[in-house]
Amino acid sequence: MNKIKIFGSLRSRASRCVWAAEEAGVAYELVAVDTGKGEQKAADYLKINPNAHVPAMQDGDLTMFESLAINLYIAKKSAGPLAPKDLREDALMTMWSMWAITEVERHAIEYLLHTAIFPPEKRDAAAPQKALEALEKPFAILDATLAAGGGCLVGGRFTIADLNVCAVAMWLRSAPKEFHAKFPHIGAWIMKARARPARQKIDAGN
Repeated sequence: MNKIKIFGSLRSRASRCVWAAEEAGVAYELVAVDTGKGEQKAADYLKINPNAHVPAMQDGDLTMFESLAINLYIAKKSAGPLAPKDLREDALMTMWSMWAITEVERHAIEYLLHTAIFPPEKRDAAAPQKALEALEKPFAILDATLAAGGGCLVGGRFTIADLNVCAVAMWLRSAPKEFHAKFPHIGAWIMKARARPARQKIDAGN
């Protein structure tokens, strides 16, 4: 089987796709794209991802961008436990992946920017708390779903839905303990996900 190509680095959203490939047992090659050097804007890379972002993926004549969509493809390509068993599971996995982007990621990014990424002089002291307040409702929904689903989002097992949502939710791991205490099922779920061998391999490589 030919290797898929994943473009980016383990310090970017490409790590989500590497995690999916590792979990699914899909052979891959991580092709370095250094965004710090602006390599995502190079003419050759723009032919792969015209949005000038990472990650992107190539599998034969198929080229994709958007990390969570790539992950849905990787899961289905593997046809293993990560993948949907039927149309119903497929729909739910797609739904949760979209939910992670629309309801969680933008607030998680805002939190990270103003607590870790921006230099201190560019941080808005009020932004982290506003981000956490915006996350209260979606995290309550996620926590309740995990409680009802035995610690998983779809099908009672770890699937690409868990991986995709967890890959976004993990950005909040530096949030105050008081925030995490409100959502105990999320905390336990993230710890179990990070203990998986595939995830530990990625964390070790960061």
